[in-house]
Amino acid sequence: MFENLLFQPASLQLSEDIRQGQLPNALLFAGPPASGKLTCALELARVLSCTARPAGAWQCSCDSCLKHKSLVSTSVLLAGSRSCSLEIAASAKTFLEALSCGASHLKASRYLFVRSIRKLSCRFSPILWEGEDKVSKIAPILAAMDESLEELERLPILSGDETGSELDFSKVEKLVKELVTLANKLEAGFMYDTIPVAQMRRASSWARYKSEFGKKVIIIENADKMQEGSRNAMLKILEEPPEDVVFVLTATRRNSVMPTILSRVRPYNFLPRNGQAQAQVISRVFHGVVAPDQLDNASIEDYLLSFLPVSPEVVVCAGSQFIQDILEGRQPEIEPLIKACGGFEPRLLLNQFFKAVSRTLRDMVLGGQDTLLQQGATSSDQPQDLLKQFRLAELSTQCLAAVHQCNSHITIYNQGIAAALELLASDISLLVKKYRGGAII
Repeated sequence: MFENLLFQPASLQLSEDIRQGQLPNALLFAGPPASGKLTCALELARVLSCTARPAGAWQCSCDSCLKHKSLVSTSVLLAGSRSCSLEIAASAKTFLEALSCGASHLKASRYLFVRSIRKLSCRFSPILWEGEDKVSKIAPILAAMDESLEELERLPILSGDETGSELDFSKVEKLVKELVTLANKLEAGFMYDTIPVAQMRRASSWARYKSEFGKKVIIIENADKMQEGSRNAMLKILEEPPEDVVFVLTATRRNSVMPTILSRVRPYNFLPRNGQAQAQVISRVFHGVVAPDQLDNASIEDYLLSFLPVSPEVVVCAGSQFIQDILEGRQPEIEPLIKACGGFEPRLLLNQFFKAVSRTLRDMVLGGQDTLLQQGATSSDQPQDLLKQFRLAELSTQCLAAVHQCNSHITIYNQGIAAALELLASDISLLVKKYRGGAII
């Protein structure tokens, strides 16, 4: 079991806990992005529902395991925010390249692509979305995705030395592109930045229905991003969890999880993989190539970021220029900025932008470039006294709070990006003027 979780000691700890019958009802997988937390959670769900004996063999072909591997099992509920578009794009490339040359890993690459799509579509289960206004718009997209996935899985794809009629590459390519387009539309239009409290309550209600076939598993990704209402709803079900349900929470930062929730879960730490290990993951999963001189610095995150429609460097430069314009008294040109950043689709581009904005703010406000904040002054006019340092620190704190609020308005409250950035520019400009007048202390 857990053969698909590469270079993570947590798999050994989980395997031993399962064999000893000591697996708790609530677990926390904590570790950096792209460290295999979701892969492990999905594999744990498969192992716990396996009907074979001994349970959990990697090649098990029981009905339950086959459903879990295809991510169509009704005993798993997947919720929480996640950017799926880059993994889908990377998997699509792997599959189409394997298909074009009849590679030996062709069937495995189709499996990889199908799972990448379903990692997204699973988050839109009727169990979680029942009664929401968006359901009428989401349902046609999910139906079209399911139809295309079924057609793709029915195709007689051959690999290696297998013989048979040649498959029409253009037909498969069209099918893959349709699925990628539908997935991007679903994620960009309807994915919440964090799980709403109503969905957490529906997941809790589902957990209380007794399962007829083994354990049910509820996976909550990015539990450290949950809002207070959702955290409280989760806490209620974790206080008295049903016996046949296992909760798996994932988080980037363990200490960001609510302490009362932390006290009710058993943590499993996912360690940062070194460059060589990450290069092997890229090669074995996506059949990507890492240059020999880059092996020590290989990064799964960077590999996936290479599938962004706009270069991350362009977005970082846009974020830095946005702040420089404000601090130098110029009004940023919002519409050209948004266009240069590809309309911030997928939304992962927006995350890159705000990271660049925050980093530039820290560097320029606290990094010795205070002359930008003092009109008509020279560096010799700036006494580096304690009061000035306090004022700069407070300015930086308030500006970063404005950036965080702007991000929340877009990702949680669906404010238009242009309007939100214009408001952010105005807020930071006002804070800078207050600082110049000595108002920020």
